[in-house]
Amino acid sequence: MDTTTVVMIVIAALILLVVGGFLGVAFARRQRTRRLRERFGPEYERAVSELGDQQQAEEELESRLEHVQSLDIKLLSREQQERFAREWREVQARFVDKPVQAVQEADRLVKEVMAARGYPVSDFDQRVADISVDHPDLVTHYRGVHEIAARSEREEVDTEDLRQAMVHCRAVFEELLGTAVLEMD
Repeated sequence: MDTTTVVMIVIAALILLVVGGFLGVAFARRQRTRRLRERFGPEYERAVSELGDQQQAEEELESRLEHVQSLDIKLLSREQQERFAREWREVQARFVDKPVQAVQEADRLVKEVMAARGYPVSDFDQRVADISVDHPDLVTHYRGVHEIAARSEREEVDTEDLRQAMVHCRAVFEELLGTAVLEMD
């Protein structure tokens, strides 16, 4: 083989390696996007919309995954489930006479369940990020509860808002606690 042929073969091999590398990276990105979309559901689209950049949003979601994996998230004991379920029924019963206080208590109870499960609860944004990893469908409900509870402290809500907050809160509570316990009496 002459030098020109060897150079052409090396150039062709390099081109194939570069093209293969680009295709590999593109495939890996598509797989990452698909995996994150499936894992986070509507929270994926919200992150992209909020951050304005798909890659940045995916990095944020990956960061959430890593953070939650570093936590010691656990299931509640049967006794804890029963106690929280009893407290939930008491909060719901108070809604008729004191809806604002009931919503605030329901929000507090959700934080207690999260803490008992091992989620950090000091910062709302961190709570949302953490539950979005294992419970992506709850995030919309949880944001709704928080927003209405905050407005209720400023007395900017009506009874329907408060009822909606309790519906949101119940969805979050049931998922974090386990729905079977709520059916007990």
